[in-house]
Amino acid sequence: MFKKVIFLLSFALMILNSSCKQEKKSTTGEWNTKKIAEQNEVHNQLLAIEKEQGWQLLFDGETLDGWHLYNKPDSTQYSAWQVQDGLLYCNATDESRTRGDLITDNSYENYELTFDWKIAARGNSGVFINVQEKPEILQTFHSGPEYQMLDTDHMDYAAKAKSPGCLYGFQDQINPVEVKPTGKWNTSTIKQKDGKIEFYLNGVLTAKEDFKSPEWLNKVSGSGFAERPEFGKNTQGKIALQNWYFDVWFRNMKIREL
Repeated sequence: MFKKVIFLLSFALMILNSSCKQEKKSTTGEWNTKKIAEQNEVHNQLLAIEKEQGWQLLFDGETLDGWHLYNKPDSTQYSAWQVQDGLLYCNATDESRTRGDLITDNSYENYELTFDWKIAARGNSGVFINVQEKPEILQTFHSGPEYQMLDTDHMDYAAKAKSPGCLYGFQDQINPVEVKPTGKWNTSTIKQKDGKIEFYLNGVLTAKEDFKSPEWLNKVSGSGFAERPEFGKNTQGKIALQNWYFDVWFRNMKIREL
């Protein structure tokens, strides 16, 4: 009887050990497959169907064509903005580089913009829309409303009207969503049609506003931007990427007319 019990216990342990090995092998296989897939992802290119849908690349993965330094186009090549490993990179901590926001050569009115981004630990950045580039307007945020971008460890991460994906200074996230951990990629979308905007973060709607409405103008007049005569008054303008003391990376930037 005792020998029979020992045999049964040994047999059960063999089955359990085999099962664990199989599960480990399966998990390892899945991880390796995911890693290989990530390594072989193609970025900064359009699919045939995207081209048919009217999408155009804002960043080609190789050059800064279509972009320049705000109000200092001749300094673009000396700026913190550079192409690195197929990414649009702001080397914000290199003090030898010329500071400034990067802005599109063209203006846009009715469009959908989508892009991937990641940011350094405790980082803060943003994307400005409807920017009016004039020598007398010293900064992009003096005219352009901002799509907020933050790292999860930034002190403003849960602050009112400063959370990632929000319309900075005016709204909290209208639907809660988290930024991916530091070093991971997020996907954002900005839509504007006839002055009505929608912001999305990782597929979740985070902000809505009508820039032509009296309510919006009242919000601006009661905000910290009230002293900026051009702020939030336009529904057409350039798109700018913020250089705000923290390294930030972009890829897969594409836009289409609506």
